[in-house]
Amino acid sequence: MVKNKTLDLVLSALGAVLIAVCSWISVPGTVPFTMQTFAVYFLLCLLGAKTGLQAIIVYIAIGAIGAIGAPVFSGFCSGIGVLTGVTGGYIVGFIFIGVIYAVSEKFYKNRLSADIILLSIGTLVCYTFGTVWFTVVYAGSNGEIGFWAVLMRCVVPFILPDAVKLALAIMLSRKLKPILLKNK
Repeated sequence: MVKNKTLDLVLSALGAVLIAVCSWISVPGTVPFTMQTFAVYFLLCLLGAKTGLQAIIVYIAIGAIGAIGAPVFSGFCSGIGVLTGVTGGYIVGFIFIGVIYAVSEKFYKNRLSADIILLSIGTLVCYTFGTVWFTVVYAGSNGEIGFWAVLMRCVVPFILPDAVKLALAIMLSRKLKPILLKNK
């Protein structure tokens, strides 16, 4: 979307900050959830696949850089240990959402349909990758855990909130994108 490389880098950095801020917003519920996925969906729709994916990668890199990693992950956590922990696969899975979304810029003419379909598919891939990751890491430190137990703990409670976040991100990005394009 963005032709100016400097602006592209600035938007990627600002996008990483937005994901970090959204990771700190915890919405209480039966299983509390953060707004990270909202930020991921929003940035991809607003900035396009390339810049949005850059923001996701910058966010992960900033949080992963050893003991000096900025506390950008949920709960103000940081470090490679977060990424190699039981929920790290879901964070790494954000990259898959961005890569899958990139298909939309190549093959889909209807942006709304592309946003809904490809972000949904990306989320399913993220869930799958994160769930496999969770199962392997959890089993390595705590013993075996059943597949259904993992789904009920790590996926099912997040389906409806993620669907709502996806819809909100698409609606908000559609309102803000013309302003961004006009002022670039």
